[in-house]
Amino acid sequence: MENPHPKFKNFNAFYPYYLKEHRNVICRRLHFIGSTLVIVVIAIALIKSQYTLLWLLPLIGYGFAWVGHFFFEKNRPATFKHPFYSLWGDWVMFKDILIGRIKF
Repeated sequence: MENPHPKFKNFNAFYPYYLKEHRNVICRRLHFIGSTLVIVVIAIALIKSQYTLLWLLPLIGYGFAWVGHFFFEKNRPATFKHPFYSLWGDWVMFKDILIGRIKF
């Protein structure tokens, strides 16, 4: 039986696990939308000097991702066991979707 909470020596070892946890296309799309909105909110906050908008970032970023995991992927987000690698994985997957390496 596969260990549900494996330990990883580095991000390169973690990323294939991360991708397995994001097989559902709707889950990936929700991650992508959430990440895009995070970028938009950061830009608006900086351009308009409305830094209180930055408090929305965790809600937006995690909200979309967690809906994808709980309702479509039917698993627990990797954030709970691997918070830093998971955040890094979100942005690498975002980039991989943008360049067409992963299906949107």
